[in-house]
This record gives sequence, C-alpha cells and structure tokens, in this order.
Amino acid sequence: MHELSIALSLIEAAGEEAEKHGATAVRAVYLRLGPLSGVEKEALLFSYGLASEDTPLRGSQLIIEDSPVMVMCTVCGGRRPIRSLQCFCCAECNTPAMDVVQGRELEVVGLEIDQ
Repeated sequence: MHELSIALSLIEAAGEEAEKHGATAVRAVYLRLGPLSGVEKEALLFSYGLASEDTPLRGSQLIIEDSPVMVMCTVCGGRRPIRSLQCFCCAECNTPAMDVVQGRELEVVGLEIDQ
C-alpha cells in the first residue's frame, strides 16, 4: 500500500510548511487528486488518519478535491473531458485522444493553519 508512504510525505511536507509560517496547528491539508495518479483515494484518507496520529498534524483533515481527466482534442480544438477511463475519447465529438492535459495530479493546494 504505497498510500501510506504518500501520507507520510504529505504530513512531513505540511508540517514543514506550517512551521515556516509560524503555525501552532494544522487543521486541514487540501489535496488535488487525479484518477490517473495511481493513488486510491479511500486508502490515502485511511493512511493519512493513521500516519498523523503521533505527529503535530494529529486531528487534522485531509480534504481531497477530485480532478477529472481532461484531454486536448485535435478535432474540437480544446480541453475536453473524456467519455470514461476505459475510453479515452473526447466526450464532445468521440475522437480518440492521446494528449492528456489533466488527471495525473497529486498535489497539495493548500493548508488551513492556526497561528
């Protein structure tokens, strides 16, 4: 379960960032997660809860924003969602798409801290 190592890295990075800003506590870590990241959302949430127990982030929340898969469609000429993860086709015109422009994200986008 690599989600545990990801959770540990998130906690370490969030703790360091909070410390740089003089935070007394971290209330929440905001994460953007794409379905192509290779990370299982529920496993990450569970792992975060376990990993944060004996850390300064104990009691904080991991709030995950789902990021949809978007492709650059050569026919429509713009960013478009895909039909499904099984069919990488433009949802507008059904053209097979090769250029994935969104959906691989695993990034911290914010912290909620007390100062």
